[in-house]
Amino acid sequence: MKKEKIGRVISDKMAKTIVIRVEERRLHPLYRKYIRRHFKFHVHDPADEAAVGDLVRIVECRPLSSRKRWRLVEILEKAEV
Repeated sequence: MKKEKIGRVISDKMAKTIVIRVEERRLHPLYRKYIRRHFKFHVHDPADEAAVGDLVRIVECRPLSSRKRWRLVEILEKAEV
């Protein structure tokens, strides 16, 4: 089963590549408070269809370059211009 993640596009300046930010909330085991963590992923976008601010779904794939191991599946929500 391939991993899937949902995040916001923070950069689309590269050719056929976008950078997304995935945020997760975890419950602290001792203090029982939610901790927010974020991760950045380089994602393959062959059609250059995603723009900054879009909410996208990505899926794990084979290594496409030194940093790209994810590809764009769909755009869930377009950013308001």
